[in-house]
Amino acid sequence: MKVKSIYLNLPVRDLEKTRNFWTNIGFTFNEQFSDDKALCLVLNDGLIYSMLITHEYFSTFTNRTIADGSTTQVLLSIEVDSKEQVDNLVRLALENGGTRYRKGEDNGWMYYDSFADLDGHQWEIIFMDISQMPKQ
Repeated sequence: MKVKSIYLNLPVRDLEKTRNFWTNIGFTFNEQFSDDKALCLVLNDGLIYSMLITHEYFSTFTNRTIADGSTTQVLLSIEVDSKEQVDNLVRLALENGGTRYRKGEDNGWMYYDSFADLDGHQWEIIFMDISQMPKQ
């Protein structure tokens, strides 16, 4: 099976701060799917998006309690084209209110670093050079 597109739905506390955070680190939004309850963050236009939804509206989609940021339910990973892009994206996230939840690593073939966004969602930024991956 091949899916047409992917939407990651994440609860957020403050849409304006969330919009500023993601805009300041270089991302855009699909305004057609954004309003006063949710923002549609474009991760790969036409393929991958994240719906950043107010807690109030998010709670209408689930019968479970919304995580408070002190637990981890999912790690979100983004692959980029270079080590420099990893470093730049994480630097911008930290400069704009994100926090570091673990140190990055360079494994030769895979280079990554990470940050938590304003609502504690954990993002890993990865560069991979599969040609350098050790053979098993």
